[in-house]
Order: sequence, then structure tokens, then C-alpha cells
Amino acid sequence: MTFHSIAVTLALALAASASWAGDSHAGGHGHGSETSPIGAPGVAAKVTRTVTVDMTDGMRFSPSSISVKQGETIRFKVKNSGQLKHEFVLGTEQDLQEHYQLMIKNPEMEHEEPNMVTLAGGKTGELIWHFTQSGTVHFGCLQPGHWDAGMKGAVTVAKGQAQRAAAHHHH
Repeated sequence: MTFHSIAVTLALALAASASWAGDSHAGGHGHGSETSPIGAPGVAAKVTRTVTVDMTDGMRFSPSSISVKQGETIRFKVKNSGQLKHEFVLGTEQDLQEHYQLMIKNPEMEHEEPNMVTLAGGKTGELIWHFTQSGTVHFGCLQPGHWDAGMKGAVTVAKGQAQRAAAHHHH
């Protein structure tokens, strides 16, 4: 092997490992798990209550502020009352901001994750989410222009007794 081909091989190996590390970060952030700051995808059988969220072309969520208790599993019934495509995405403020920047660069990007629901005008969908950590979980519409127009809100998760969460660890 010549010195040149060794250098090229080494450069390619480094580039591959660097992009792999980057991908694992991108895939691992913000889509939810028991220990994630935003919680985890919920199970229909464990839903404690339903919260209806309305999305409008006025770039608003109604309500834009929701309170839940730690350990609760909420069914979000999301309705798009507008004509435009809107989405309801749960995440940390930083994750939503990063994801929004990606959407601006790639407006046609289709993204389906357990922590979101995307709806065409007039449609209704649902998202079931288990809030495992206390704190604030943000939500927003990541369609280009919508987040900047103020289409965002927050779920305040009060510290609570997560009996249901504790109960299902006895496998």
C-alpha cells in the first residue's frame, strides 16, 4: 500500500466514524424515553385523561399552556382548524429549535416521530404521551415560518406520585 492510499483510507475511516457519531446523536435526541426530560410515548390503556388542542392559521395553539402531573399519560386530541398544514411536536426548547432550523432548510422533509402529529387543514389526530419527569415540556409547530410566528406552547409537569410508572416495573 502506498503512503497516499493509506492516508486516503485513514481520512475516510475518520470521516465515517465522525458522521456515525453525529448520526447517533441526531437519532438519540428528543424523541422520548423513560429518562428523557420530555417523557416517553404513552400506551392507550394507561391514559389518565384527554387534552384537546386546537391549531389555527393564526399561528396559535389553544390552549398554549397545559398542566399535567408527573407520571400521567395524556391523550392529546389535536385538531387543525386552519387551512394550512400544522403540527404538534413535543420536545425540549432546544430540540424544537434545532428541528425547526432543519425544517426551514428542508421544507419538504417528511418526519414522523412518536412525539409529534402532523395534520392537513381540517384534520384531527392524536398523540399519547407519558410524562415521566417534572419540569417543562415544550411544544410547537415546526412548519416553516410557524414557530417564528409564535406557534408554540408548554406543558408544565408538576412533581407527582407516579404510581402507575412504578407499578409497571415489576416484570
